[in-house]
Amino acid sequence: MSLHFFEAMAAGAGAPAAGGKRYWCVVQAADHGHEPVLLERVLDVLAPRAGEVFVDCTAGRGGHAAALAAKLGPGGMLVGLDVDPKNLAYARQRVAETGGQARWFHANFAEVADALAEAGVERVDGLLADLGVSTNQLLEGTHGLSFNGDEPLDMRLDPRIKETAADLLRTRDEKQIADMIYQYADERFSFRIARKIVQTRTVEPIRTTGQLARIVRSAVPGSKKPGQIDPATRTFQAMRIAVNQEFESLEGLLEAIPNIMKPGGRVAIISFHSGEDRLVKVATRQWAADGTCELLTRKPVEPDEAEANRNPRSRSAKLRAVRFVAGREASAPHE
Repeated sequence: MSLHFFEAMAAGAGAPAAGGKRYWCVVQAADHGHEPVLLERVLDVLAPRAGEVFVDCTAGRGGHAAALAAKLGPGGMLVGLDVDPKNLAYARQRVAETGGQARWFHANFAEVADALAEAGVERVDGLLADLGVSTNQLLEGTHGLSFNGDEPLDMRLDPRIKETAADLLRTRDEKQIADMIYQYADERFSFRIARKIVQTRTVEPIRTTGQLARIVRSAVPGSKKPGQIDPATRTFQAMRIAVNQEFESLEGLLEAIPNIMKPGGRVAIISFHSGEDRLVKVATRQWAADGTCELLTRKPVEPDEAEANRNPRSRSAKLRAVRFVAGREASAPHE
């Protein structure tokens, strides 16, 4: 995939204007379509200082990015990435209001090294990756992520991706579909769901979110019990992860991080899926064992009760953070 570059914005430079049960989407997201998760804890572990260079690998709606840019000041630099061009443009405009200097790239976080090279940055003082999907992406209906309506079954967050969710269901065999749903969502009825999908597609193509949701609900026993999450939740999660190759991209980011951090550089990663958190945990503990970083979080930091009540989608968030060191062994993590 090629990177799409968005022009630099400096303070005063006259930057151009930007060209629940259902997934737990009932949140107060201010006026920006998404509330940044664990914002104060992110600022605490990353400790951005004036004049430093940071990269926000998942700019989203700009909540974390704007807070970081304000701390970096006009003498610092924020490099922002996102796979969603609409969110990237929104974040760019929001960060401009802080007066901070920034460079923007339509890029997957696995492409962070290429983006930094394009920006003329060799190493950074801080890196943030928030692996969650923005609330606006779930609610707007343009990505086909919600099973509450009857939208085109797309699920691509990055328009550079060629295969949609509908394509995936049309071309994969029953075992591949079952494995995908089980591996990415721990769905115990994965084979039953996959069988129903294959049976249905022999009669009619599966093209909409509503179709898929009805298929899953018909395949899962006891799916009408009150108080349970919608039985389509896990299947939709698995398909989104597969379409966007989210685990593979995270592995690419984790591979790149040690090569782009300055000595003393801080890294914070927020995950929402146990598989993601497992990858981050293994990588950070390996870096610490190698003596290249110190763990800033002994255990993953989770939202407190107040944040979880205010923003229910934050409940599954887990923050892990490290600081890279040079010429000495890593110390014990802070509580």
